[in-house]
Amino acid sequence: MQKIAIINISEESRQMGLTLEIDLQAHPINRAEVGKRWKEFDAFIFIGAMGICVRTIAPFIKDKHEDPAVICVDSMGNHVVSVLSGHVGGANDLTRRVAAVLGAEPVVTTLSDNAGLWALDTLEERFNWPIASDDDMNACIFAFVNRKPTALFMEVRDEGTDYLEKTLPDHVTIINDLQEADPNKYRLLIMVTPFRRNAPAGMLSLHYVPMVGTVGFGLAHHPDNYKFIYDQMDEALAQWGILPCACRYCTIDVKADEPFVQLLRDGYNEEVEFFTAEQLASVEVPNPSTTVAKHVGTPSVCEAAAILGSNHGELIVPKIKGKNFTVALAIEHCHLRGQQGHIEIVGAGPGDPDLVSVRGRKMLERADLILYAGSLVPRELTLCAKAGAVVRSSASMNLEEQCELMKEFYDKGKFIVRLHTGDPCIFGAIQEQMAFFDQHNMRYHITPGISSFLAAAAELRSQFTIPERTQTIILTRGEGRTPMPEKEQLHLLARSQSTMCIFLSAAIVDDVQRELMMEYPEDTPVAACYHLTWPDQRIYRGVLKDLAKLVHDNNLTLTTMLVVGEAIDNRKGLSELYNKHFTHLFRKGDA
Repeated sequence: MQKIAIINISEESRQMGLTLEIDLQAHPINRAEVGKRWKEFDAFIFIGAMGICVRTIAPFIKDKHEDPAVICVDSMGNHVVSVLSGHVGGANDLTRRVAAVLGAEPVVTTLSDNAGLWALDTLEERFNWPIASDDDMNACIFAFVNRKPTALFMEVRDEGTDYLEKTLPDHVTIINDLQEADPNKYRLLIMVTPFRRNAPAGMLSLHYVPMVGTVGFGLAHHPDNYKFIYDQMDEALAQWGILPCACRYCTIDVKADEPFVQLLRDGYNEEVEFFTAEQLASVEVPNPSTTVAKHVGTPSVCEAAAILGSNHGELIVPKIKGKNFTVALAIEHCHLRGQQGHIEIVGAGPGDPDLVSVRGRKMLERADLILYAGSLVPRELTLCAKAGAVVRSSASMNLEEQCELMKEFYDKGKFIVRLHTGDPCIFGAIQEQMAFFDQHNMRYHITPGISSFLAAAAELRSQFTIPERTQTIILTRGEGRTPMPEKEQLHLLARSQSTMCIFLSAAIVDDVQRELMMEYPEDTPVAACYHLTWPDQRIYRGVLKDLAKLVHDNNLTLTTMLVVGEAIDNRKGLSELYNKHFTHLFRKGDA
């Protein structure tokens, strides 16, 4: 969190200053203190005349990489101006944030911002991409913002590269091989890669190193020179053309108390993950050791730890033996380009295209193939697909056809999104697909979605958990063609009289009502919710004894959520957040 100072130049702006102090958790200081506290704060907000702001900070300005952010708000709160350290110091972002708080107009004069171009000097911090190139950053920025022809070379995929691809300026060309970086064609080369690469002579270059590597290491027992092992590991990996790019370090759990591990955590602020000997022994590695197996119970530590820590990624650097250590490096498959494919199972949400998660939307925009459950997921959700992407409905396909299509794209190294309704883990049909992926060693990940039971609560304007009345939500279904486990029969679950959300059961609503009435009072509130958040959404309220009639009279189908419980439309329960015992949470005068 930024440490922010506020300087009120005029008495008229006192209330504005108090607002910003609260919202930004900022510290009020006197104008005379600015020089003495210049290094103490990340940002200074002046409220008053720009001239006073500039004269105050002028003696202390040195370099944009050292200076704090400075912004100025006029005394009437109409304009917020980014004054100093716009990109690197974060003044531009702070300007927009303060303007949003005050309802003011942000004033940013940085060329790349106003031209809609990348702020090259902020990508390092924004995406955790250390810079490995020696060329002058200002020269690179000058060429870029003046729209000199630029080549973009990316060997991995992460949040940052997704951003670059999505916002690609018209003077930037993506190249797939450095041989395409012709100095006669391009003035600037931007590289995003953890591998050591040399730019062709005669062009500016900017090399970002994405932190995508997982380092697995083994240690000798109490090495004498453990303080040097960190650098020695980097040097060993450099011999394989790998720049320092570790997002985490992994080793066997018996080394957790070693001084080197403590140095990694406390001295270098590195993330360290531990695995048991049994976990490591389950991984097949290229360089097993009987000696290691004899001493710690697994034939591999560094290689197995790197593979496990990268979610069974690709072993880029096999075991290297140092004086007091062994080291290996792996990269998760989803980060590698042009190699194995990747499958992202995405929860589409209940139906409204705006209710897919931000991550899910990014996955859809990135996909080479979108395979969506056409009978349950609106096609509008797929309209964000990139040019050239294949978009297919699985409504007319059997499981085998779906899996074969995904494998066809996967084997070509493509990115696949399998789009399921709601959250895919709640009454989704992903179990069989995951079994297929596991059988064929296909890499996949799940992006959760908003379930229809959450949409039901929102559309019913009901809190499904009420203090002292009901604190449990049951997600279940009635027994149709698929048998229910004996202990999960509806009438048994109904004994708690919790809020119950019943999926996939409109067709058997008579049986559902009969079982529920064995435990719930007949006047228990119910709701039948059809196509939640879709344009044709319909919601019918009633009581339990009329549930079946509600469904039949309105011809509701399988895409109906049945909700039962006194939480529906209940306004009698008082949330503990507003209980008198919690008044200490509020500042004096807020009540």
